Parts: sequence; structure tokens; C-alpha cells
Amino acid sequence: MVTPVSQPKIFKLPDVGEGLTEAEIVKWHVQPGDTVEINQTIVEIETAKAIVELPCPFEGVVTELMVTEGETVDVGKPIISVDADGAGGVATPVSEPPAQAAAIKEEGVPRVEEPGMVSPSPEEPPKRQPVLVGYGVKEGTTKRRPRKATNGAPPVAAVAPPTPRPQPVGNGLPLAKPPVRKMARDLGVDLATVTGSGPQGSITRDDVLAAQSGTPTAQEPQVPVQAGPREERVPVKGVRKATAAAMSGSAFTAPHVTEFLQVDVTRTMETVKRLRELPEFADVKVSPLLLVARALLTAVARNPQVNSTWADGPSGAEIVVKRYVNLGIAAATDRGLIVPKVKDAQDLDLPGLARAISALTEKARAGKASPADLSDGTITITNVGVFGVDTGTPILTPGEAAILAFGQIRDMPWVHEGELAIRKVTTLSLAFDHRIVDGELGSRVLRDVGDMLEDPIRMLAWS
Repeated sequence: MVTPVSQPKIFKLPDVGEGLTEAEIVKWHVQPGDTVEINQTIVEIETAKAIVELPCPFEGVVTELMVTEGETVDVGKPIISVDADGAGGVATPVSEPPAQAAAIKEEGVPRVEEPGMVSPSPEEPPKRQPVLVGYGVKEGTTKRRPRKATNGAPPVAAVAPPTPRPQPVGNGLPLAKPPVRKMARDLGVDLATVTGSGPQGSITRDDVLAAQSGTPTAQEPQVPVQAGPREERVPVKGVRKATAAAMSGSAFTAPHVTEFLQVDVTRTMETVKRLRELPEFADVKVSPLLLVARALLTAVARNPQVNSTWADGPSGAEIVVKRYVNLGIAAATDRGLIVPKVKDAQDLDLPGLARAISALTEKARAGKASPADLSDGTITITNVGVFGVDTGTPILTPGEAAILAFGQIRDMPWVHEGELAIRKVTTLSLAFDHRIVDGELGSRVLRDVGDMLEDPIRMLAWS
């Protein structure tokens, strides 16, 4: 009597975001033969927006991992099979017993498979190890073979020949700078007879003087030429692929205009120091970015159209004014620049806004931001000042009408109350979609933000 083999359940890659079409398998948390439970995390995937942990919808025994780590998979493709009865065989390549394998190889006897047995797949070629950027190191890298021993002596590892001294330049002349050549002509020294001690074997003034006097100069150590390829090709995928497509689409769809404003933020820095001493902010990081965010939220409340999007519908184009603010805060991560959103930021008080910004940026840098955290933004702040940059011309996040760049804060001479003084100064830049925001509105929003950072008490007066 033959016992029927249960059919394993197949888990296909789901769409974990909004219309995502593919994802990369980052790390498997299970292996064939492991027992899994419902909602147990089985794999980490990287989409165009975030790294996501996928739970298993079945319980049972893993029979096969259908894709490998580092592979990019289309949504809907099977990625893992699970035997829900827990009795199925593991559908992974298995090794023949040595004797049986030898018999098959030598005699050509066809293999008879038992029910449920899966034939081994051909050995796969070595693959590169997945890393954050690039392909990583290829497995099975060839190493230099030790030199054969002679006369019973132990093997000696091969030694690379010394790097040859650079030859004369293409025109046949020794390597030397024009002033050195002139000096040699004036002193009657033939450069072809001089050994250079400079970088890459170039002839120096001291070499020429030494050749004239007959005293050799000490040779400087030569800088070894770096081994390895001169170029590296980094695949464009994940966040960088999505960012490239979004920025290209934004740059060539929305007509960008950027305005700049230098601001005395000395009082903002004093306010930040005071806030750090308050018990309401004891468990959260307070930075100038917090007050920049509050100032932008206040400016949006006063000028709602800057928080809009352009929509092309069947009845014609429309400007959709958002009465809520999903505030994007650009964060630099190992995977690239991503923009998590503080949802309904207009409803948060200052301590709540500080906690939301801190939690989201930490989550993004840890690679744990979900697609929902990165979607549905309405306006964005990019803090280029953390890189020591004064300002920039940021590109709009697709679907948004404005983005504010916040530059570094520096000590600068400034006319304050009629006298020259050293003040804390930053540069703000506001880029906006000129189809939605005209010069007057953009200027008013930027000036509002600047005024509130010059005197933070205005945030209370304008709220």
C-alpha cells in the first residue's frame, strides 16, 4: 500500500506596499526542515521603500526555499513551500551516499526514486555574497599556489615581483618637472643618467644637485600602486532605484523654483537649550530641526496651498489642497536617503512632534521603516546642515508642492540691533512646484519660516 504524499503549501511574495512590483530577498530566518508557526517571521525583504519582515501564513515544516538571498523577485512569485502536515520530505538537493553515487556514475544505472524523493539539482555556480552596496566578494576566489619544493626543501609561498620603477614618459624623457629640467640644463646634467627619488620615480632638484656633485641621494619609499579593479559597478536596486526614478520623474514633470534666505537663528539656539532643560523633553532629543519643523507647520497653516498636489483627472487638472500635514523628514541611511512621514503632524504638540521625529528617523536608519511610514507625504524638510552644507536646491518629492532645505548653523558677522556682532546664522532654501506655488506664495512661506526662527515666540502668536 502506497501512502499518498501531501502537497506542500506555497507562499508567494505579496505586495507589501502600494503597487510595489518587486522586492529583494535580504535574509532567510528559516531553513528547509525547520518547523514554523503562523505569523512567525520567515524572511526579510527589501522593497523600493523599506526593509520588511514577512510572517508565515502557514504552520508546518519548511520543505523548500525557492529563492536565494540577494535575489530580486517579482510580486506573486513563489518563495517558500511549507508542508502543513509536517510529514513531507524536504525538497532540497540531497547528496547520494558515496557507494550509491559511485555505482550510478560508473555503471550508468538509472536511479529509482522513492515516493516523495526529490532529485538533486545540478550544483549551482558560486555566487557573490550579498552586501549593502555592490556584489561583495565572490565565493571560491582563486589563491596563488605555493611554489614547489626543491631538494626536499619545504614549499615556499610565491612572492610577487617588486613593482618596477616607472619608465620614462611617452616622449622618451625621464620623469621630471619643467623647473627641474631647466635646472639640469643650466648645470649640464644629463637627466637620463639620474635616478629619481621623488614620487613614482620622478627626478627632483636634489637629485640633479647630487648628480652634479657626484653624491647619490637617498631613495624615498615608493607608494605602492593599489591592487584591484580601477572601477566598481554597483547595481541600482531597492531604495536607490526607486529614488532615481522618482527624482527623474519629479525633475522633468514639475517646474522647480528655488528661493534662499539667510536667517539669524541665535534665539532659536537659545530656545533649544531651554527646551532641553524642561521635564517634558527629558526623554527625547531636542535639536534645531524640531523648531524648523514647527515653524514650517505654522507657515503651512497660514498658507495652505503650499501643502498641495497637482492632479490630472479625466475632467482636467486640479490642485488638491491637503488640510492635514504628513511631514516628511529626510534621513540618510546605509540604503540611501529615505523620507519617513510624521502623519497628521499638525495635531501634535511640541513634545509629541519631537518624539515622532526621533522615533521615525531612528526606525528609518535601522532599516525598519514600513512602506506606510514612507508613503502619503504632503511636504518635506531635508536637513543638509548635518553634512556641513550651507544650502542646496532640493528636488521635490513626487506629489508634493514644496520642500524646505535647512543648512548648517554657523557663527557669522551680522548686523544686530544696529551693530555688527557674531550671531548664529543659517541658510534656508525652499523649492516649489511653480504650477501650484507662485513666487509671491513661495516667498511668503519662506519669509514666515525665517521670521519664526529669528524669534520663536512668533510661533505662538501665529498658531
